[in-house]
Amino acid sequence: GTNWGWYAYDPDLKLMYYGSGNPAPWNETMRPGDNKWTMAIWGRDVKTGKAKFAFQKTPHDEWDYAGVNWIGLSEQVVDGKKQKLLTHPDRNGIVYTLNRENGNLVRADKIDPSVNVFKGYDMAKGVPIRDPEYSTRMDHLAKGICPSAMGYHNQGHDSIDKKRELVMLGTNMICMDWEPFISA
Repeated sequence: GTNWGWYAYDPDLKLMYYGSGNPAPWNETMRPGDNKWTMAIWGRDVKTGKAKFAFQKTPHDEWDYAGVNWIGLSEQVVDGKKQKLLTHPDRNGIVYTLNRENGNLVRADKIDPSVNVFKGYDMAKGVPIRDPEYSTRMDHLAKGICPSAMGYHNQGHDSIDKKRELVMLGTNMICMDWEPFISA
């Protein structure tokens, strides 16, 4: 997955953060597996260039949710302890919050109940729970896939109100139908 989006930097940790894009080709039946390293949030040491972590948000992305959007940095109390956090509202309709020191997942929440490609999120496994009804596989006409390839949250800039501990973001409420076919 390429990286062509937004970047964040923590000068104390000397880490930069960015997202990697979707796998190719779009036809998901042509690329089995999780397509590791795509659709990931990366934490990279700026002195050595080595990756400290990569957290994959949409293993085996079927919908072109290119995970390169805005990444917000904050410090908040989690389980009674102040932590350096990274928040990423993704095109897949889930807002991810990671500990930005080690990449551990803190939270993963649907932006809105209309996000239907996932039934929820398995925090133990660190993966969204897919709904096969909205799959783009070759033998299936999927109607009302939400979000569309445009993403529930796309490339707009967002902000964090540190005083109120709120993230403010723009969203898209666009769904799509998907019917793969082989052209002659």
